[in-house]
Amino acid sequence: MNTVSTTDSQSGQPNLSSWALPSLTFLFFIWGFITCLNDILIPHLKAVFDLNYTQAMLIQFCFFTAYFLVSLPAGALINKVGYQKGIVLGLLIAGFGTLNFIPAAQLHSYPWFLAALFVMASGITILQVAANPYVTILGPERTASSRLTMTQAFNSLGTTLAPLFGASLILGTLNSGEGAESVQLPYLLLTAALFLVAFVFSRLNLPVVQDEKAAQSVSLSALKPYRHVWWGALGIFMYVGAEVSVGSTLVNFIGTEHVLALAEAEAAHYVAWYWGGAMVGRFIGAALMQRIPAGLLLAVHAVAASALILLAMGSTGQLALWTILAVGLANSIMFPTIFSLALQGLKQHTSQGAGLLCLAIVGGAIVPVGQGLLADQFGLTLSFLLPAACYVYIAWFGLKGHKAN
Repeated sequence: MNTVSTTDSQSGQPNLSSWALPSLTFLFFIWGFITCLNDILIPHLKAVFDLNYTQAMLIQFCFFTAYFLVSLPAGALINKVGYQKGIVLGLLIAGFGTLNFIPAAQLHSYPWFLAALFVMASGITILQVAANPYVTILGPERTASSRLTMTQAFNSLGTTLAPLFGASLILGTLNSGEGAESVQLPYLLLTAALFLVAFVFSRLNLPVVQDEKAAQSVSLSALKPYRHVWWGALGIFMYVGAEVSVGSTLVNFIGTEHVLALAEAEAAHYVAWYWGGAMVGRFIGAALMQRIPAGLLLAVHAVAASALILLAMGSTGQLALWTILAVGLANSIMFPTIFSLALQGLKQHTSQGAGLLCLAIVGGAIVPVGQGLLADQFGLTLSFLLPAACYVYIAWFGLKGHKAN
């Protein structure tokens, strides 16, 4: 049974528990902002280094592979040091990763960029493993989906603002000849922000979650009886893979002749609509899930996402543009809903379950590379069949797969 301490573990003073959820919500904004900048990096570095789609998608591969390699150790770390210290460490590691964009740009080294992305994502993985279950624990289990959806809405605020930021400071320099050096200022600003937030979190008195039967290490064997968490992990894999694939190719898709034929800097502004739809949908979804079963709402959104992709593939001009952007609205409640449904009933195994689910975020590494291979072989438009198929599985999970044993 999870309980929340009312006093600080060191000072014995009352915790400012009212700050817990707002503070965590701000973290969701930060990592959403950083993650979505990859959608701007992909077309930018693709042009700077003259990459094909598969090579450009290595940006997402290196970023999301960190979730696969770091999630389980991160779960063990959180069990040992607690949620708050884990958050601080994650912020510091992410800041070190963004700092490495400076020498990567100076040396004009694509491999260095990929390594910096891996380090940055390792820090964000620790944040995810700590913050997502922390939000579900800070309140009644029956409202966990609604609470996590609300915090994810601020994650989407970060992903909505990031394309506008990147379009101006990164893609806007493509025609100036500045090249890879254009990433230095934005990522230096991110480094300063991450280190500052790490300092602030180190000073906050957040509630201490005490798990009466906490496991001392992360062991997936403890999760074997809970089939729904494994189906949920596959759901996270499919969802993150599909969301990232669509977001990563939006700039190039909008720039094709049969859509709007826009330059990268102009097309990037439309990416904000994709992520903005997810933000609006999460605010609405947080309210809807108070009345509609979370699994049913998830299935409806997944079917809508798949249908919108197929419509965009078969359309041209404005119709193709707005149907592909509307996938963001359909995405809105998926991650927090899959996450919270998969963790239901795990009790003392919640941290292990969260580690497994964050492990599955590696879908963001695999599916985009798969779409990149399809795009190089069969064209960008046909490659969207892959994310459309991912949403079909998510619909099944919402209807049946999430039901606990």
